[in-house]
Amino acid sequence: MSRLNFAIGLTGGIGSGKTTVADQFAALGASVIDTDQIAHSLTAPGGSAMPAIVAEFGAEFADASGAMERARMRQLVFSDAGAKARLEAILHPRIRDAALAAAEAATGSYVIFAVPLLVESGTWRQRVSRIVTVDCPESVQLARVMARNGLTEQQVLAIMANQASRQQRLAAADDVIDNGSDVTALAPQITRLHDLYLAISKRSATNTAQCL
Repeated sequence: MSRLNFAIGLTGGIGSGKTTVADQFAALGASVIDTDQIAHSLTAPGGSAMPAIVAEFGAEFADASGAMERARMRQLVFSDAGAKARLEAILHPRIRDAALAAAEAATGSYVIFAVPLLVESGTWRQRVSRIVTVDCPESVQLARVMARNGLTEQQVLAIMANQASRQQRLAAADDVIDNGSDVTALAPQITRLHDLYLAISKRSATNTAQCL
C-alpha cells in the first residue's frame, strides 16, 4: 500500500518552531519528510539543482564550494518576483519528486511532509489528507529568528512578507499547534494529534485493503 493514502502537511511561518514539532512527531513514530532539508541538499555543493541555477542566474549565484549563494539569491528573489518564479520553477519539481519518493519508502506509522510554503504552493494541499499549522504571534517569530540567525529586524520582516500571513495559515489548517509560549506545552498537543493521526491512518489502511 502506498504511504500516500494518508499524509499530513506540517507548516508554519519562519521561527514558529516547525522543526521542534517535526522532531517530536518523529520521536513518536511518524516518518517526517522535510522539504527544507531536501531544498538544501539540492543547492549544496554538488546538488542536482545547481547546474540549472547557475545556467539560469549566472556563476555568481554559486559560492566557492559550488553551493548556492543564499544571501545573494535571497536578496534577488525578495526584490524580483520574476526571479523568484524562475528559482521556484527549478526547485519545486525537484523537491516534490524527492519528497514523494521518500514518502513511498517511509516506514513510520504515517507520513508528515514538513513544508514551510505549503499554503503558498497550493499543490501540496492536494497531496495531504490534513494540514497542521504551528502557530505563534508574529512578534515571537521575529524575536526568535533575529536571535537564532543573527538577522536584522528588516531582514526577518522581509522573509515574513514573502510567506503566507498568520491568518492564511490558520485558515488553511485542520489542526493547530500553539507554540507561542513554553516549549513544554508542545508535548501534550503533539501526543493528542499523534493519537488522532494514528487512528485515521489505521482506518485509511483498512478501507484501502477492503477495496483491493
